[in-house]
Amino acid sequence: MTDARAYQGLIRKDPGAVPASWKRAAFALFLVLALVLPFMLDNYTIYTLALVGALAMAILGVNLLTGLSGQFSIGHGAFFAIGAYSTAIAMNHGGSSAFGALPVAAVVSFVAGFLFGWPALRLGLMHLILVTWGLSLVLPQVLKHETLQDWTGGVSGVYLDRPGPPAWLGLNDDQYWYFITLAIMILFFWIAGNLINSRSGRALAAIRDNEIAAAPMGINVALFKTTIFGVSAMYAGIGGALTGLLADFVAPDSYGLFFSILLLVGAVSAGVRSVWGALIGSLLVIYLPAAAGNMPAATAVPPFGFAVLLVIYFMPDGVSGLAMRVYRRFANNRKYG
Repeated sequence: MTDARAYQGLIRKDPGAVPASWKRAAFALFLVLALVLPFMLDNYTIYTLALVGALAMAILGVNLLTGLSGQFSIGHGAFFAIGAYSTAIAMNHGGSSAFGALPVAAVVSFVAGFLFGWPALRLGLMHLILVTWGLSLVLPQVLKHETLQDWTGGVSGVYLDRPGPPAWLGLNDDQYWYFITLAIMILFFWIAGNLINSRSGRALAAIRDNEIAAAPMGINVALFKTTIFGVSAMYAGIGGALTGLLADFVAPDSYGLFFSILLLVGAVSAGVRSVWGALIGSLLVIYLPAAAGNMPAATAVPPFGFAVLLVIYFMPDGVSGLAMRVYRRFANNRKYG
């Protein structure tokens, strides 16, 4: 068994980590706001915030793949679609409940990502980008094919019948599914945080920082890189499953190339090495296009693109990186000022 200490030195240290007490306080504040807001907002806003949570898991999947292992994908919309359609098929053809379909979506997405990631190991960065780009283009067309229409609904898509809340909870439908999404999101964010700080996370960081040096230390580079591809796809699949349930509908045209690019934009905007920053990326992905959509059609896209350019230019390491720089300056001023 590989000793974690053998490759600990290969990982780049973070010289200005935020104290754990600050992180706990920030999480407590977030949790209070997340629990209170559904009782203060209208149903549509609650639904939109639930979508933010679901999409944040898919963006976190991109973060784990790129920030933790150094791999790159512009095709994660395909795994998002796999999760959504796995849920639909499990419910409509397998007789599964919505809650039983979610683990099915997680397993199917993980297997799809693992199998896709294995041959992709032989590819360089540019070839991997092209392959994932091709996947995001091909899968929607496959889902539309007439031979799969009984399962996928073809061009028309598939409707889902999600259950409503139990009467004793006293919640409406949007509040109920908001809290379900919130609970699942917090669970998967906690898993991601533990993965990053685990022995496996340190191995992946060593591979990212110096793959050539990591292999002689006993790290199974192929297995780690393929597994994290599967885990990343699973996060995207869970996000897709929840989004399908929230919308009560899945359709192939919702998961094309532009959607995959939006996931990548969200990851870069958040900071690809951030866990909770994925929430910020999700907010940007959902609300910036919505703001642009209120403009005339001819001017809707440029403001969104301009905003993305500003984020990348002024915050190349994302919102989380900007927050870290602000914290380090504050800490240095307190120390030396």
